Amino acid sequence: MGLCQQSILHVKKLSMQKAIQAALGAFLSSFTQTSGIDTTGILSELSSAFKSNQDFMAKVAAVDKVIDAHPKLEELREYIIDLLFIHFFTDDVKKLEEDYLDSPEWEAIEEETLDRGTELLNVLLYLKECHDEDIEPELSDFLKEFLLVDEDEFQDEHEIYREVILLRNQIDSAFPPMMEVLMKKKDESPLGSMFIPLFVLFYYPEELEFASAQLAKYADSLEEEQAVFAMIRGFVEGLK
Repeated sequence: MGLCQQSILHVKKLSMQKAIQAALGAFLSSFTQTSGIDTTGILSELSSAFKSNQDFMAKVAAVDKVIDAHPKLEELREYIIDLLFIHFFTDDVKKLEEDYLDSPEWEAIEEETLDRGTELLNVLLYLKECHDEDIEPELSDFLKEFLLVDEDEFQDEHEIYREVILLRNQIDSAFPPMMEVLMKKKDESPLGSMFIPLFVLFYYPEELEFASAQLAKYADSLEEEQAVFAMIRGFVEGLK
């Protein structure tokens, strides 16, 4: 799915290394808890790849190498790439020319990475914007004002979020009935394992601990969703 065009507009203000590390740690920790796979050493390897002095594509290759060496983490690969994108925007880009994100070099990288990452990148960037502006995350605001899904030139985003758009005003906010609907609809959305965490986030933006506990009741069938929500929660808490 890759990086939404609007996201580039928000990256220069970002300062979130603490949030990135918290998100990555929470993500891997959650996966360990639900899968039984020890990710302690993997966290160190990935952190080293993020913080190295290599160029962006070399960092992507380094992250891929870590995941390739641990094939049981394959389902986590692109979410980790999301965090790598944010790390680049908030740290590495400061060491480059001011207009680097408008350069032919970055344009070539964008073309090469069109199929990398997920829509979670846009969610995390939106949450950082909400934090900066001291506003509560809200699903309609995310869809209409951040992703611009109602605009003609952003119909790709509209298609990706079609099921979210259709359901956003129809779901009971109480957790059990909400989950009953989402479990039935999740396979119809191209958002994959981000579909359920997205709704849980926006229905419980100030109750992430409660939402995590509720979501844990479905851990047997939602291991990846558990990890995605843990990343979101870690990111939000790391921003504080």
